[in-house]
Amino acid sequence: MPAPLLTLESSDMLPAEADCVVIGAGIVGTCAAYWLARAGQKVVLLEKGRVGAEQSSRNWGWCRQQNRDARELPLSTKSLDLWEDMTRDIGEDMGFKRCGLLYLSNDAAEIEGWAKWGEFARGEGVDTRMLSAAEAALRGAATQKPWAGGVWSPSDGTADPSRAAPVIAKGILKHGGHVIQNCAARGLETSAGQVSAVVTERGTIKTQQVVMAGGAWASSFLHQLGIAFPQASVRSSILSVAPGAEGIPEALHTAAVSITRRGDGAYTLAISGKAAVDPTPGMIVQAKHFLPMFTKRWKSLTPGGLQAWKAGFETRKTWALDQITPMERARVLDPVPDKGLVTLTLQRARDLLPALKVLPVQASWAGFIDSTPDGVPVIDTDTGLKGLTLAAGLSGHGFGIGPGVGHLVADMLLGRTPITETAQYKLSRFNESQWGKVSKF
Repeated sequence: MPAPLLTLESSDMLPAEADCVVIGAGIVGTCAAYWLARAGQKVVLLEKGRVGAEQSSRNWGWCRQQNRDARELPLSTKSLDLWEDMTRDIGEDMGFKRCGLLYLSNDAAEIEGWAKWGEFARGEGVDTRMLSAAEAALRGAATQKPWAGGVWSPSDGTADPSRAAPVIAKGILKHGGHVIQNCAARGLETSAGQVSAVVTERGTIKTQQVVMAGGAWASSFLHQLGIAFPQASVRSSILSVAPGAEGIPEALHTAAVSITRRGDGAYTLAISGKAAVDPTPGMIVQAKHFLPMFTKRWKSLTPGGLQAWKAGFETRKTWALDQITPMERARVLDPVPDKGLVTLTLQRARDLLPALKVLPVQASWAGFIDSTPDGVPVIDTDTGLKGLTLAAGLSGHGFGIGPGVGHLVADMLLGRTPITETAQYKLSRFNESQWGKVSKF
């Protein structure tokens, strides 16, 4: 079933032209369109289904610096401030709060890894605090268990996945932009090697700037243009239990299970890294790029079924712009959750936190998390087609850093000084022999 999601009312009128068209209204696309509209650009945001209906509403809602890859850390830090800035500007609650994130562990190696990351991160200005056994037990009192140690990151927080993307889309409308739902972008028209228009199922929008922020759909869309973008997805399953528990941390991670308080007081439960691999044509073609990642994560991944293949979002077929495309056949990717994983997650959560034992399950859902081979997104204007910018492959990190990614896209298109370095986000790194040797810290 779909995850909870705020309904956004938007226009069906397709503008004839725009300064920029953003394709895909997840957290990245809405943020990119928002920052462009806020800068005075005439922006059109296209979404084949509903704003935020895919992975942007199906995640934990964490907005963190803690344990980020070094290449993403500056973007993470900037995004925390931008969440607050956007909330003030739009004037509507997205559920963002710096509630702090708590990590607890009884594994010495895991704690050592956190400590090593903390040494690096404090040098970058991040407030991350190692916890002794006594401190971990105190902060994790709701577990009624002893802990060898942990981490507390007080300036990190959460936002509400059921509200964030739709509210940001309201910000686009506030600043004069257009948001068009249930309208798939089928492809692009070009002139003299430059983007000249976006072809949609309802007509054509003339523009010289396009941002592809289509999440799991990005690689197949770019394939139509002869642009290679290595991307693979896994199917993650989570659930929520009803409100009513007291004393549980707002956001808690352990190796067994992670818990997040939702905007309505309910709790999202998930097991970090656990997912099913549903084969797709795209995954098979690009398998060599992802073997190192899948090999590293094999203990957390299980073989999936044919849900992704049937959904068609990683196809290697080409389609005609005057006919129905895979995006119109699958308006919203709404995969069936793994029942076994949902059951295991609930059992682990109730074992970890006794207060959850009396709370009924509200819902369970699944989502496809798209990833790049190195787990770092592509945010790049140099895609091989002038006027086409790519912002995808967020690798399960997109929700928290969405505001920063969107701002960075706007910086690139408007010629502003970017809020972070950009070299680490280039698409060309996957054509370079050294890309896989980049250090995490």
